[in-house]
Amino acid sequence: MKVTKLAVALLAATGLSAIATPAMAYEAGDWLVRGRIAHINPNDDSGSLFADGVNLGPGVKVDNDTIPELDITYMISPNWGVELILGYSKHTVTGEKGDVATSLGNVINTKVLPPTLTLQYHFAPNSNIRPYVGAGINYTYFFDEKTAGAVAGTPGSKVSLESSWGLAAQAGVDIAINDDWFFNADIKYIQIDTKAKFSNIADGEYSEAHISADIDPFVYSIGVGRRF
Repeated sequence: MKVTKLAVALLAATGLSAIATPAMAYEAGDWLVRGRIAHINPNDDSGSLFADGVNLGPGVKVDNDTIPELDITYMISPNWGVELILGYSKHTVTGEKGDVATSLGNVINTKVLPPTLTLQYHFAPNSNIRPYVGAGINYTYFFDEKTAGAVAGTPGSKVSLESSWGLAAQAGVDIAINDDWFFNADIKYIQIDTKAKFSNIADGEYSEAHISADIDPFVYSIGVGRRF
């Protein structure tokens, strides 16, 4: 009976020790690879739609998207890392304000490739719970743009979106599963602004139109990562 109680006590102590013992600390030269599901929530604002120099009123809105995301971090030191964030999303741009914009409905379908590079500071690289913050730069490339809705109904209508450079900020946390695997939660704010240029819209009534928009999304993500 005493032996059984001693065995139970030893097993309990071992379990508590495992929980209390930090996972392997981050070290210079480590690679951290995270796979995440990211929800992109644009915090958008746009100017007026101009067609052949005429102000037709303000307002477009960019819809949300949820995507898989991959990011790779190289640890320069136990506290400092450089992260490259990769993924692409699809968005629909819709007229939102003003009689003309609202009547147009959906105006653009586009794909977006926004690689983002951040410098991160990890507050507790020796702990099981490792929060971090980061700041850096984003480049956003729009591709496969197409007119949509009533605008697409005009034969020969086209649209192009200018690429964007902007700042990015993030905050997140890695929670150790074991020495190499960890859970991750992350939030980013990315500055993205673009100018949409249309040609031959409104049944050919306007040969040229354009509108500028700040998209500036918040990106909420959760996933799992591994250290190499």
